[in-house]
Amino acid sequence: MGAATLSTDAVVHALYAEPEVRDAVVARWGPDVAPDGVVDRAAIARHAFGSPGERAWLEGLLWPLVGERVAAWRAAEEARTPPPRALVVETPLLFEAGLDGLYDATVAVVADEPVRARRAAERGHAAVDERAARQLTQDEKARRATFVVANSGTVEELERRLADVLGTLSGQCP
Repeated sequence: MGAATLSTDAVVHALYAEPEVRDAVVARWGPDVAPDGVVDRAAIARHAFGSPGERAWLEGLLWPLVGERVAAWRAAEEARTPPPRALVVETPLLFEAGLDGLYDATVAVVADEPVRARRAAERGHAAVDERAARQLTQDEKARRATFVVANSGTVEELERRLADVLGTLSGQCP
């Protein structure tokens, strides 16, 4: 749809490859979280989701770095000629991380709970209930967001709804 996109999950993956972050998690949790010098995200998850204090430590390490990377990406994209139609950053814990202030608008993509659970299971996410418990509810995310997009249907339906949001943000009819 003409937007430049960035996934903060991909940013976190890249951060784990950096010696500063890798060394910090190894110092905190031991060498089993980075066998052969490569961070094992499943091992990190076991430690981080095991206690609120450990999760808070990891979030305190990563979230400021993610914010810096998003800001740098935005500046680079805005400097392009011509600039993209829009900049879209997928951020699963946007409000929880306090990163919503980085954006001109936010979009909460929500789905019925059975659909969310099925999709998470299909992606192989472990501890879905525990992870969901540390997040804001969909209702709270929808309340805070600039736009809300329902996503319990097909990909085509989602694309139409997102095109409507993009059209609104661009000041154009979709």
